[in-house]
Amino acid sequence: MLAHHYGPQVHIADDPCLAAWLARLCAPSCRQPELNTLVERLYSSLITMVIARELPRKKISVPTRMTEFHPDCLLEVEVPEPKTRVVTVNLARAGTFPSHVCYHTLNMLLDPELLRQDHILASRLTGDKDQVTGAHLGSAKIGGDIDGAIVLFPDPMGATGSTLVSAVDYYKTSVGGTPRKIVALHFIVTPEYLKKVTATHPEMVIYALRVDRGLSPKDVLLTTPGEHWDRERGLNDKQYIVPGGGGFGEVMNNSWV
Repeated sequence: MLAHHYGPQVHIADDPCLAAWLARLCAPSCRQPELNTLVERLYSSLITMVIARELPRKKISVPTRMTEFHPDCLLEVEVPEPKTRVVTVNLARAGTFPSHVCYHTLNMLLDPELLRQDHILASRLTGDKDQVTGAHLGSAKIGGDIDGAIVLFPDPMGATGSTLVSAVDYYKTSVGGTPRKIVALHFIVTPEYLKKVTATHPEMVIYALRVDRGLSPKDVLLTTPGEHWDRERGLNDKQYIVPGGGGFGEVMNNSWV
């Protein structure tokens, strides 16, 4: 993981393969169907990272093809505890496909009866100068409580933090039960996002493939991320991420509204 000063609950990948795929995904020339292929690969890697670090484990002994010849030698491995309860939340529209990828991967490892995918329609609220003033949560399909569950929020871009804060607020106040963990999974986050989210929901665990702070002063860019957090800037005047990758909800769905 990348060294930084954003706090122990923030994990930023330091993987050249994932960095290359994400750079390609952010390129202006990247369109469907290549775009969704990259999204699937990147979120498959992200959810695998989260499973390895955040889910409980169980030791099992299983036979292999060689057990017939060596019956006393079983394969002993540590795997995700299959009786773990997980809820993944689709923050439509940018989070729809990422949430599906996470849900599909989890179904291949855990007891499907303990897995659920919820759906929330979320959108930015902006002021007169296109500044984000909050987030609007529209209709929702919530399949039950979250008591004892690990709740995942796969949302590609952590820009201002308004949408995620509103979504987590909703689960805390309107959905029954106390979650075991709340985990956010992002492609890119900004220093502004990290400051807002860690202050509002300090127990939440954050995973990202990249932190973008491209509008920070040059001397700050030479330092370890978060070392001069108050001087870091990753959002332009319309609060899009720089260098970023544009509006992922738009490009993923080829819908420019």
